[in-house]
Amino acid sequence: MVLSKTINLWRNDLGKLLSYYERAKVQINTLFLYLFLFFIFLNIGSYWFAMLTAFPNLVFGKTFAYYFKVQFPVGFLGALFDSLSFFITINIIKRALRNKGNIAYIVHLSIDILIAILATFWILFVFTISGWIIGFFDTLHQTTEAIEMYEHETNLSQRTEGYTGMVQDAIRHPFQNLQNIYFGLLMGLSAIIPTTIHLSMFFKSLYITTIHSD
Repeated sequence: MVLSKTINLWRNDLGKLLSYYERAKVQINTLFLYLFLFFIFLNIGSYWFAMLTAFPNLVFGKTFAYYFKVQFPVGFLGALFDSLSFFITINIIKRALRNKGNIAYIVHLSIDILIAILATFWILFVFTISGWIIGFFDTLHQTTEAIEMYEHETNLSQRTEGYTGMVQDAIRHPFQNLQNIYFGLLMGLSAIIPTTIHLSMFFKSLYITTIHSD
């Protein structure tokens, strides 16, 4: 009984949020552009906060110029994923609200958890490609010696193997890779916004239902 009332309240709050979005979409013709720019700045902000708190030696060292350049493809590619996941989430919400059964409703919204997991792999792709892009343009007008120094950046297979190895090592030895795990979690925050909203609405509804049932 409590669960049923909780889900009904949850549905009601989610329906209000969806209605607000639909009104905003009608009133603001460039809503997609604003969302995309928001996600770009959110990803860049997360990137710098993660770098400053996890790897300050890289930010304030000789590699600052390189990591400064990396922020731009990171922000753009991160925003692509976040924008896509946002509109997928909107579609999931619409389908979930159309389902009368509670189980079907929960299953639909649980797909957001899958999106949050996929974000981990997207982050690896983003940093693999971003480093490659910067390395490629930096070597266009460089000497042979400089090109050899950037070999680890311009070789996609090496970069992919390197980041894959970091993930595998983090899974095997988490306490020895706390910096990398912390960095990855911060970079993935933007992708779990929908999941966080759903969970907060659920716990709010559960709290209200529990209070009124006592």
